[in-house]
Amino acid sequence: MKKLIVFIGVIMISCAVQPKIISEIQKFQEELNMEYKNPKESPLRGDNFTNFKRHPFFSIDLKYRLNAKFTRTENAVPFEIPTSSGKAKPYVEYGKATFILDGKSYTLNVYQNLNLIRQKGYEDYLFLPFHDATNGKETYGGGKYMDLRIPKSDKIILDFNQSYQPFCAYNAFDYSCPIVPEENTLPIRIEAGVKYDDVYFH
Repeated sequence: MKKLIVFIGVIMISCAVQPKIISEIQKFQEELNMEYKNPKESPLRGDNFTNFKRHPFFSIDLKYRLNAKFTRTENAVPFEIPTSSGKAKPYVEYGKATFILDGKSYTLNVYQNLNLIRQKGYEDYLFLPFHDATNGKETYGGGKYMDLRIPKSDKIILDFNQSYQPFCAYNAFDYSCPIVPEENTLPIRIEAGVKYDDVYFH
């Protein structure tokens, strides 16, 4: 009987938490759309800016919100990530996030931009770029990004529903975007976050 009560309690908590998480993802989508509509923040120019209404997104799927194990990289050596413009930017591998998706384990490196962390408000900012099997099809061929913050424990939430494409996907002339490191390539489809196709201006 106790096990049944506990089980029911877990279900009730889960049902209560899900709407909050979905609302959080919807807020991310709304804020991203507003950013692209703001001439001071948007990477879009000319007719692309004028015609932009909203991004296409994959349907929200909490399967892609994952509680990953976070392992801090000890004695990490700073290195440079090449960018789309040919320049390089200084980063350090801050840690590794290991997660289970569809019964299989995957690990992605999480980086820290050594210039950005000097700016107020970004001291705990982490950067997770990745490739997956949707790139070049439903999503940008150069991969996608995810913004994270330094976790307070050995767990970190990876919500691919809040992944987005670099500004270079929309304006390769004005922006220099970090190229996704090869080791952050997932051999699977991540059907979550922002899509990229011929109808994102609608």
